[in-house]
Amino acid sequence: MTERNCRVLYVDDDEGLRRLVARALTRRGYQVETAASGEEGFARVQAESFDLVALDHYMPGQGGFATLELIVSEIPNPPPIVYVTGSEETRVAVAALKAGAADYVVKTVGEDFFDLLENAFEGALDQVQLRRRNQEAEEALRASNHRLEALLREVNHRVANSLQLVSAFVQMQASYLPDETARAALQDTQRRIEAIIQVHRRLYTSGEVETVDMQDYLAALVRELEDTWSTPQAPRRLQLEVEPIRLQTDRAVSLGVIVNELISNACKYAYEPAEPGEVRIGLSRAGDADLLLTVEDDGRGLDEAAPPQGTGLGGRLIKAMAKSLGSNVVYETDRQGVRASLRVPA
Repeated sequence: MTERNCRVLYVDDDEGLRRLVARALTRRGYQVETAASGEEGFARVQAESFDLVALDHYMPGQGGFATLELIVSEIPNPPPIVYVTGSEETRVAVAALKAGAADYVVKTVGEDFFDLLENAFEGALDQVQLRRRNQEAEEALRASNHRLEALLREVNHRVANSLQLVSAFVQMQASYLPDETARAALQDTQRRIEAIIQVHRRLYTSGEVETVDMQDYLAALVRELEDTWSTPQAPRRLQLEVEPIRLQTDRAVSLGVIVNELISNACKYAYEPAEPGEVRIGLSRAGDADLLLTVEDDGRGLDEAAPPQGTGLGGRLIKAMAKSLGSNVVYETDRQGVRASLRVPA
């Protein structure tokens, strides 16, 4: 919008000044119309479309300030308003600006007044243009964010499906192996894949695509592990306590792999094959921002001098995932059973 097609309503009870303003601003390229009172000005703004409104402060009946408040409160998307006053009192200008005026002008004698009025109009129009550009930029940003969120959900959906397919292949391969040790190793691999699948499944089914609800994620992971490790011959009970915590995807994956390995180790090695056993898992805030993960059992304990049971891959995975979180797992053995803890720095 340029000045030459800018439609202005000038509201003032002084007929002579209205004519002077209309003539001076028309010469400067504005389309000027006038109103003789606040009531008439408000009615015109209600019924017609103006790019700018100039309101005089001192008018009989409905004064400029009351008209300003009505326009701002009653007109959807009101035009910018320049407040005109014959008083140089600062309080009048401040009150008008607080009530919603874009600018104010003090009446003077001569051509200076029209220059001031035009400058105020240009500033008010610039504000409108700036707000419009900001609004368009915000709308474009929101639309872009919506597209990116939809894309991330689709990516997580495809990743989860692909990992599910890999998990099925591993399960099929394990079922054909005659060697029990090799079959157990592939089953461990399948559980590790499932721990990662759970993360992506929650990302594409939730409204949040960048972080994972750890209560929801660990509850699902622990349920699957309990179904896997608890049998009538070797019952295992998993107890979970998690505070409301959200983590970024990569950190949630690392923590999930660690939980999977620690629970699996406890279920396999802490208790005798036919002995019932309990494993307790906790995730809570430690201090101002750090997190504390604990996995503990009441089993036979840990002989640190003994060689690792199994392939040792689980222990290496735990160390690697803990390192990616900037931490390490500490094993407490001066008690019945083992308590593994991991403090995750903020």
